[in-house]
Amino acid sequence: MKTVKLILGDQLNLSHSWFQEVDGQVTFAMFEMRQETDYVRHHIQKVTAFFAAMRHFRDQIREQGHQVVYYTLDDDRNQQDLSRNVMQVIESVGAEQWGYQWPDEYRLDQQLIEMRKKWELPCEVVDTEHFYTSREEFGDIFEGKSSFLMENFYRKMRKKHDVLMSGDQPVGGEWNYDAENRKKFPKKETPPDPYILERDVSDIVSMIETAGVQTIGEINPLSFQWPISRAEGEKSLTYFIEELLFQFGSYQDAMTSRSDFLFHSRLSFLLNSKILSPREVVAKAEAVYLENKESMGISNVEGFIRQILGWREYMRGLYWHQMPEYAQLNYFEHENELPNYYWTGDTKMNCMQHAIRNSLDNAYAHHIQRLMITGNFALLAGVHPDHVEAWYLGVYIDAIEWVEMPNTRGMSQFADGGIVATKPYIASANYIHKMSDYCKDCYYDNKKKVGERACPFNSLYWRFIKQHENKLSNNYRMSMMYRIWDKYEEEEKNNILNQAELYLKQIDDL
Repeated sequence: MKTVKLILGDQLNLSHSWFQEVDGQVTFAMFEMRQETDYVRHHIQKVTAFFAAMRHFRDQIREQGHQVVYYTLDDDRNQQDLSRNVMQVIESVGAEQWGYQWPDEYRLDQQLIEMRKKWELPCEVVDTEHFYTSREEFGDIFEGKSSFLMENFYRKMRKKHDVLMSGDQPVGGEWNYDAENRKKFPKKETPPDPYILERDVSDIVSMIETAGVQTIGEINPLSFQWPISRAEGEKSLTYFIEELLFQFGSYQDAMTSRSDFLFHSRLSFLLNSKILSPREVVAKAEAVYLENKESMGISNVEGFIRQILGWREYMRGLYWHQMPEYAQLNYFEHENELPNYYWTGDTKMNCMQHAIRNSLDNAYAHHIQRLMITGNFALLAGVHPDHVEAWYLGVYIDAIEWVEMPNTRGMSQFADGGIVATKPYIASANYIHKMSDYCKDCYYDNKKKVGERACPFNSLYWRFIKQHENKLSNNYRMSMMYRIWDKYEEEEKNNILNQAELYLKQIDDL
């Protein structure tokens, strides 16, 4: 029976059972579409990477003998509507049924459900065969529980999948070495070289620009540096395992103006497009640790595995457990716009300048830059979580809603009121100075709360503490900060709050 099978742009998994045998009755359908380039304003490198990866995947499965109908963005056949494109392929090949893999974004899930309802045509929906967990497993794990503690989820994953385990106990004796993952990068150490690729993507970039797709960020079309194929993904993974993993855990929270990437793997695009499997990434990290226990240190490998087996799976599970209501949460009722320098990097705050320009130049920033610099500032500035979310979803090459939304709305902005995090991730300049070298050359003084050139993070931090006292003062993880605030003299409190209000009025000029 002739069948059309839809492959979405983040379903580039060569190991999927669909591709293990060639079936002349099956036609695979892939589309570059404006609905995907336009639902937020994306980074030019992100759009380019997905289109380049999709085209490479198309060529690979064609070489295996599979039939593929592929619409480029400028293809005359492309109606820029998923329903009409799929039906057009069905009719062109005379298919009697169709199928797809479960999408990972709620909006696409609903769109495909509507297509199934509308068409009187048999449809088979299958798993992506990528994640450790099913959509429903998160709910099963936390059934009857009032909170969703990631650590509990992570331990269950370690046990179930026998990762870094010795019998029923964790290798090394501890489940979590997060306390050892917070070192500042030493001044005298030389940052490692990143793994850099180069390819010419000028044809794709030209097509995107000609089509009028609105993008952000920078790109060098003649020297595109992101891996987009299975072979390049394997090389990137090998480089990380052999050259960077041995110090990843120690410095995973560190920030420095001397390196955009430090020891971070930058494998997230490969994972989120399913070019690489989380199982193979975790297995290789675990294997190299077991072979090099003495020299590597368990905190390095555990910290990395926790991000994938723990946090990544946890975020996906929570997303499907909480949607669609989760997308509307705004616990602090923030309403402000993003400051204009989120789109340019033109700010006198050195930490923000580095984090934003890294994002605009590379479509990337590591998790502490996202959480404790750009996310922290947006939260302190009272920006509406919708605006923060749209920026994160657009600017980062690895941002797909299932992973971006709970990280942004939950972890970064605390807009869910504590579903993800036990407290808001806010910090003054003291934290930034502790974890980076950004304060050293900054226009602002990280030690000053008020007065000329006082660091905006300081007064905005205490304004946030005061403003949301009714919602946070009973949070046991925030109680110490309220005790500190209460010890300030009234005049000092007023000066701090006045400084914060002045900065909010001048927010675009900081």
